[in-house]
Amino acid sequence: MANTILLPVDLNNLEATSRPLAEALRLLDEGGTIHVLTVVPEFGYSQISGFFRDGYEKDLLRVAGQKLQEWVQTSVPDGIDLHPHVVHGSVYDMILRAADRLSVDSIVMGAHRPELSDYLLGPNAARVVRHAKQSVYVVRN
Repeated sequence: MANTILLPVDLNNLEATSRPLAEALRLLDEGGTIHVLTVVPEFGYSQISGFFRDGYEKDLLRVAGQKLQEWVQTSVPDGIDLHPHVVHGSVYDMILRAADRLSVDSIVMGAHRPELSDYLLGPNAARVVRHAKQSVYVVRN
């Protein structure tokens, strides 16, 4: 089915990752690789950067990496070739860039029905579907 899969994960909504992870594992060829990606979104730093202390971004990325590693250890079965990645930027743009850079066959991502509290993920999934060169599997939560 797929030898290399990109699985974007929202660290602020980890309970919504079980179904996309299960689908990625189902689609993964034996001996295949899953790249788990979390994106620390930009906040418009040019306008508010003065409110953050020096090194804030570096610390944020470090904490995101630790949280992603904890999720991987508790959620992903042993024996899966899995590589975690933490990036910073526009969510959909970073997903597309990672998919190309890592030469993945498929992207498996979750999406919610649009509600105010999770408005961000819906548009990101839609943009990834429209612009990805790879097959995209959107798993509704």
